[in-house]
Amino acid sequence: MEREIDRFIRFLAVEKGLSKNYQLSVRQSLEAFSEWLARKHKVTQWDQVSVDHFTSYLGERKLKDRMASSSLRVQLIALKIFFRHMAGKKAVREDVAEKIDSPRMEKYLPETLNEPTVQKLLESIDDTRPLARRDRAMLELLYSSGLRVSELTGARLENLFLEDGIIRVTGKGNKTRLVPVGGAAREAVETYLEQERPNLVSRHTGSEIFLSKWGKKLTTTRVWQIVKERARLAGIDTNVYPHLLRHSFATHLLGNGADLRVIQELLGHADISTTQIYTHVDQKRLRDVHRKFHPRG
Repeated sequence: MEREIDRFIRFLAVEKGLSKNYQLSVRQSLEAFSEWLARKHKVTQWDQVSVDHFTSYLGERKLKDRMASSSLRVQLIALKIFFRHMAGKKAVREDVAEKIDSPRMEKYLPETLNEPTVQKLLESIDDTRPLARRDRAMLELLYSSGLRVSELTGARLENLFLEDGIIRVTGKGNKTRLVPVGGAAREAVETYLEQERPNLVSRHTGSEIFLSKWGKKLTTTRVWQIVKERARLAGIDTNVYPHLLRHSFATHLLGNGADLRVIQELLGHADISTTQIYTHVDQKRLRDVHRKFHPRG
């Protein structure tokens, strides 16, 4: 079973050109299922897997491991594409995963920061402190352009066009897109590039825009830590993390009249339905305002 997983991951990498993160996610899902099959049911061949195995596994992950519906959905999608591939090359008699319905997604509204709180976060950074210009530039860019944290850490100098106010980033599925950089973010990034980044460069430095104090590319984990630390220093009690700035970017654009299709393009969403969650956020805000200020609200 492990051999078939390895072959499938190579197929995703070579034939489909999918990202390493996606390959890792699929591998983890398949290996977790195969380990469970061997331990619980002594199943050692993919052709021995039945619909009952799927339902029992998913049920156990949901009830015993308390896995969220969104995480179950990710696992099931990995299993579905694997079994479809296996059935296509006749490695199994039938695609049993096809018969399994995806877990119903739980509806949720993304958390956001209001505009004064974002301003407080950004303007609280003391530019005279070490690495402050870098941190200010990163936070400004996350909020100005709605970048994913992986897009921020992967952003490169050759893809930054400050004069035009544009940055080219690589998002999910290795898709690239051009995103505007607002005036405040342009100024912060320019200050960092001129006054701080040169001091961070070492012989191991690549062309990534944002560097660690050792001159290396920042990890996504480190960016999370920086954002949280900056929020703590600003005296913000809310749980602040990089994606929260992306949510705030989209919500504030919509609240100020931006078209949903434009926001979809800026965020790099393949499907408009993904972006439509922000309309619910805005509707909730409008209802709250109505309830607060209308005499019979």
